[in-house]
Amino acid sequence: QVQLVESGGGLVQPGGSLTLSCAASGSIFRLYVMGWYRQAPGKQRELVAGINSSGSSTNYADSVKGRFTISRDNAKKTVFLQMNSLKPDDTAVYYCNAYRSYDGVEVWGQGTLVSVSS
Repeated sequence: QVQLVESGGGLVQPGGSLTLSCAASGSIFRLYVMGWYRQAPGKQRELVAGINSSGSSTNYADSVKGRFTISRDNAKKTVFLQMNSLKPDDTAVYYCNAYRSYDGVEVWGQGTLVSVSS
């Protein structure tokens, strides 16, 4: 199965942008549906965005539609989350997730912190 390593988190002012990356290694990346989740302090982990194995289909939480874009590069085994117009409510630890539908294998990255504050 894959191993996942996120990067790109940090502190940004409201209205700013960040791009998160999730690099995969160890298995056939193109077999996995990929997703970005986040967990804010005191809240449950929630799905932010997902992308199918080929990259042809995406879905987003209502709270980020029009501001966030998920994409993937199967040749580079990487999935991205472009985040624009960031708000303080976007502050959370962001986790990369890989799901292999044919056998239910699911893998999580270690998370990267995004803080939106002035």
